[in-house]
Amino acid sequence: MSTAALPQPVPALEPSKLTLPTPVTALPPAEGSERLKRFGLLAALLALLVIMVMPAPAGLPPAGQAMLGVLAFAVIVWMTEALDYAVSGVVIGALMIFLLAAAPDAAKPGGVDIGTGAALGIALSGFSNSAVALVGAACFIAAAMTATGLDRRIALVVLSKVDARSNHIVIGAMAVGFLLSFIVPSTTARVACLVPIMMGFILAFNVDRRGRFAGLLVITAAQTASVWNVGIKTAAAQNMVAIGFIEKQFGTTITWAEWFIAGAPFSALLSVAVYFIMTRMMKPEMKEIAGGRAAIREQLAAMGRVSWNQWKLLLIVVVLLGFWATEKLLHNFDTSSTTIAAIALMLLPRLGVMNWKQSQSGFPWGTVILFAVGISVGSALLKTQAAAWLANLIVLNLGLQQASAFLILMLLSLFLIVIHLGFASATALASAMIPIVISVLTQVQTPGLNLVGMTMLLQFVVSFGFILPVNAPQNMIAYATGTFDARDFIRTGLVITLAACALLVIFSLTYWPWMGYMTTAP
Repeated sequence: MSTAALPQPVPALEPSKLTLPTPVTALPPAEGSERLKRFGLLAALLALLVIMVMPAPAGLPPAGQAMLGVLAFAVIVWMTEALDYAVSGVVIGALMIFLLAAAPDAAKPGGVDIGTGAALGIALSGFSNSAVALVGAACFIAAAMTATGLDRRIALVVLSKVDARSNHIVIGAMAVGFLLSFIVPSTTARVACLVPIMMGFILAFNVDRRGRFAGLLVITAAQTASVWNVGIKTAAAQNMVAIGFIEKQFGTTITWAEWFIAGAPFSALLSVAVYFIMTRMMKPEMKEIAGGRAAIREQLAAMGRVSWNQWKLLLIVVVLLGFWATEKLLHNFDTSSTTIAAIALMLLPRLGVMNWKQSQSGFPWGTVILFAVGISVGSALLKTQAAAWLANLIVLNLGLQQASAFLILMLLSLFLIVIHLGFASATALASAMIPIVISVLTQVQTPGLNLVGMTMLLQFVVSFGFILPVNAPQNMIAYATGTFDARDFIRTGLVITLAACALLVIFSLTYWPWMGYMTTAP
């Protein structure tokens, strides 16, 4: 992601409109990578061709072989960012249509091909998934937050309550990230809101933009956003990928409250770990910022009184959060349905908070396309038995047939953490890997294994993009400020990942088994 994607700014004490400084040392990794992109596209095409012409492996239908080729193409393109994510979604969809159309239909005798009509239905199946509607609606909520300035006001209100001690300012930034995770269902949007405020604070007080305090503040804001993607179901699109596959494969879902009960304690403890890791490894050069609280309050006062639209949006979001949290407890309205209803209210004349034109300002349609096509790929992998064939290889080679739930969770988590190093999108990672994870879990013979619970726990690990700036868009937004070097992010990210792994082991031996997420009672 380039700095052009960041919010465009003006003067110093208006961080919401502040121009983020250009890095003074290295350019963002996305720049100057045309050669890698060309190589990635050629490698993806070669992998697709090799898989398509190789002799059919035993037990793998021709349609499944075609989908393995599409999967290889998708993974390489996503890892190398050879194509824009939205463009990759269109290309992958086209490949699915024509490669599946030429494959024999296992349901019809005589080797009749699937045909473009049926293949088109498979390629577009992800667009009919309820999780896609939720992701699209979440983008509207993020747009409403930006249009009304409510997210910026919430951030400034929280920061205005914090004293000027540097460590306390870090805690304030983390508290903002935590609160926004509930009401802004987009990690990128949350960080894009918070980072300019932090930069405005840094520049207003002549804090060294390349100093430890500036880097500490910005990295912590990005890492906190990733940490709470684990604990809050609606905080990130990749969680909706897993929910979509769970609903399709198991005919059930995980409510907002169930996800929160499972993941929030983990995120809370990891947040504490992040604070101590960051403040020790990037110890700020000053203990206090003179006049810090007064400056934040000055910026808050400059926003004026809370607008009527901000009050309306806050009310809508709080009510929506209430519906999310009480699903299946006080009512049977699912998360997607209540969110769509909230968007309808936001767009209504007079009652709403924005018009259609405002909602489309910077609307990430590419994210929605990638999300839907990713679900289509995963569904096709399951439908054509390609995921089951791959899962069988994994189960046999890793000896997971009779492995304990703990060992299965640890091995698959390690696999996801390592492979995430090559992905710049957790949504893409979840789209490619969760169908395979589901197939692995269905093939092991561990007594009482909770398939839905284990899928959810492994989805938590998909959000562990803590190590590289290129592992997530929010990391790149932070990196583009030029307040830290990539090595600062990597060295602190490695320790945060180790802390997350330690918590993963602790929770896998205590809390999650006690709650029945790993195995069910006999």
